[in-house]
This record gives sequence, structure tokens and C-alpha cells, in this order.
Amino acid sequence: MSLEVTPRTLPLDGWHRARGARMVPFAGYSMPIQYEGIITEHRWTRERAGLFDVSHMGQLAIAGSGLDNALERVLPGDIKGLKDGRLRYSLLLDAGGGIVDDLMVTRRGDGFYLVVNGATKAADIEHLEEELPRGAVVDHMREQALLALQGPAAAAVLARQAPGVDALIFMQGGAFRLGDVPAWISRSGYTGEDGFEISIDVRHAEVVASLLADEPEVRPIGLGARDSLRLEAGLLLYGHDITRETTPVMAGLTFAIGKRRRAEGGFLGHERVLGELQQGPVARRVGLRVEGRQPVRDGAAVVDDEGTEVGSVTSGGFSPTLETPIAMAYVPAHLSTPGTPVKLASRGKVYAATVAPMPFVPTRYKR
Repeated sequence: MSLEVTPRTLPLDGWHRARGARMVPFAGYSMPIQYEGIITEHRWTRERAGLFDVSHMGQLAIAGSGLDNALERVLPGDIKGLKDGRLRYSLLLDAGGGIVDDLMVTRRGDGFYLVVNGATKAADIEHLEEELPRGAVVDHMREQALLALQGPAAAAVLARQAPGVDALIFMQGGAFRLGDVPAWISRSGYTGEDGFEISIDVRHAEVVASLLADEPEVRPIGLGARDSLRLEAGLLLYGHDITRETTPVMAGLTFAIGKRRRAEGGFLGHERVLGELQQGPVARRVGLRVEGRQPVRDGAAVVDDEGTEVGSVTSGGFSPTLETPIAMAYVPAHLSTPGTPVKLASRGKVYAATVAPMPFVPTRYKR
């Protein structure tokens, strides 16, 4: 017998509903999936600026001595070389080289600030507390909300309210005042567009959201468009495109393994990960362009000419920018070269697809 769990509410729950958001359960929260429509919101973000509520994400502050060495045990990136105020995409790994989560890590003074996925944050905290030395303190910053302003107009809009923020470059953050509200702002995001993520006290969330949404270039955007934007950018969704069953090499995330770390190892699962770097993995994540107009969703099978399953689709949908179905999948390594034709089976139908390079739509980060 299973019991239904009531989704938790975001600090901006009432704000979203007042603006006509359709709310759905996601990562344990009730979240807005759309306001006007997914394609409309997707295109608005590509052309102007979209405001996303991502307060379901886990924000963690890690304090203690010897953190550089401690974090390099659980993350394969070059943490020692990370400068103050700079961000790095990284992976929380287990002893077998599987991906516990993907995250952003920022050096902030003597400590570190991590943003982890909402559905995995409790397990991430437990994993960190188990693997970090006893003196390290992992603080779940429940009092902080997180907003993302994404799109080509994002910098100009945000600079009106937080002067100087447009001087940040991609993967750099700093402390600013957004109006009268203190905020930690980083130039980063999950859409492939230029943009910012804004961490603020939950008590100020509605004020800041309204301040930004009142700008003529800005509209609130839901989860639906967030998913189609990140898929066009070739960005992964934890629990779909990466899990504990996938490694950084399988997932095409070798850029997250620092050059020094490849030589030294020393992180959890390094034997398997470094072995795959040298010898190649059995399967690889690839992008797919699907023929026709029908999207092929996650769970569809990649099949050979005899109809035998050889891989699986992990994310899929219709690209509003390209006006064609796209997907990501894991396929045998010999089928991973761009231009390779493959077949997809879903709900009794077979679809033709071609392996394609990612991102599907060029990113526009300010580097």
C-alpha cells in the first residue's frame, strides 16, 4: 500500500498561481510547468528574458579546514585551482565511479557554495557528510530562494536593478544588492542562453521576483520551457540522462575531470573513470535528430536491424527553435559517431533518427 505525499510548496507558490501558472508535482515540490504555453515561453526566453523559480534546488554551504583536499575526494574537478568567486560544473561520484549528482561548486572566501539538484539534495547531503572529514560542516541553506533570469536581455535587465552585475563573465559570481535586497548572483544557468542565477533570502523572494517580472523584457517561465531549452543546449537532467549507473565518460562529461586529476586520480571511483578515459566506455550519450514531427520521449528503445534493444532514449521532445524532434540517448560506442543512422522503438512504432552533435542550438554564454 502506497501513501500519497503532498508536494511541498515553493516560497513563490502564491505568486505563481496569481499569474496563472499551471502547477505540477516535480522533485517533491508543486512547481509551475507553464503560464502561457511551453513553446511561447521557450521562444520568449530565446529572444528576450525568462524568469525561472528554481528554489527547489539544494543550496549548500560547506565550511571547515582542508576543504580543497576534502572536496577533491568526492569531485573529479580541479577544486584547488578554483579562484574566489568562480564557479565550476562538477560531479558528485560514488566509489564505483557512478554519478550521485551533478552540481555547481563556487569558492566563496574560506568556504564553498554548492547548488545541487532538488530531487537528490537529501541524498547528496548524506553522501557529503559520510565522505568529508569530521570537521567539515554542510549547511543546507533552506532560508535561501533561487531564481534564474535567462536570455539575451537578461544582463541589461538585471543591471538596472543590480548595478555592475553585467561585468560578471560566464561562471563567475559575486555579492550584489538587487534594489535593497542582498543577493549572491552568478552568471550561469540551464538554458544555453546568457543569464544569471540569483540567491536571496526567502523573505525577499516575492519582492525580487516582482521587481524583475515587471520589466518589459521579462516574463515568468515554467518547467516545460526549461526542459526544452536545456535539451536544445544538450544539458543533462539528473535521473534521466545521468544516474548512478552512468559514469562521467559515458555521459560525455570528461571536461569536468581536471587535467591534474586525470594524472593524479585520488577521487572516488577514479580507477573506473580513468580506465574508461584510456580505453573508452562501452556506451556513450549522444544527441539524436528524429525524422518526422513526432517526439520520441525518454524510455524509448534504440534498436538494431533485428529489433533488438541496444540502447535507450533518456530525454526527448520537440525543439521549438529547430522545429523538429530531438533527443538524447545512450548507444553502443560504435554507434556514437555523428551522422550514424539509428532506429528508435516506442509504443509499437519505429522511428528513424540520426546521431547529431550537441548542443543542438548554439549556446550564447558570455565568456
